Amino acid sequence: MTLKKLLLLGCVCLSLAACGGVDPNSPLGKRQAAFKEMLKVSEDLGGMLRGRIVYDEAGFIAGAAQLERLSHEPWQHFPQVRDDERSKANPEVWERHEQFQKMARDLEQATAALVQATTAPPLRRTELEPAMQAVEDSCEACHKAFRAY
Repeated sequence: MTLKKLLLLGCVCLSLAACGGVDPNSPLGKRQAAFKEMLKVSEDLGGMLRGRIVYDEAGFIAGAAQLERLSHEPWQHFPQVRDDERSKANPEVWERHEQFQKMARDLEQATAALVQATTAPPLRRTELEPAMQAVEDSCEACHKAFRAY
């Protein structure tokens, strides 16, 4: 292949790679990053309680605190009007914004309760499991109402 063809092929590949990406500094990019991090932390905590991951009390306490902190982040990146058609959020996020915000506060309260359940080591699964289930239920309820699958 000639140098000219290689350069042209490289430019085409770079152009195609840039087409589908989301700007990480955009509101959509920031909320997607926050949700992905929340999912990872939540899956790790649930995995510890369900035996998929080795249970580590200190790790669980740190993870619960991290999840509680993260639970406050994505909502600030939802502008008053829909900002990006690539969003997986249902348009009702903006049409029923008050309900959406209420569900966001419900998640924040559930993660705060999870942190509260970690304040008196040694931790007991009988206290952690319902608190973690409340977090998962809160996420699921909002996804059912507002996420476009």
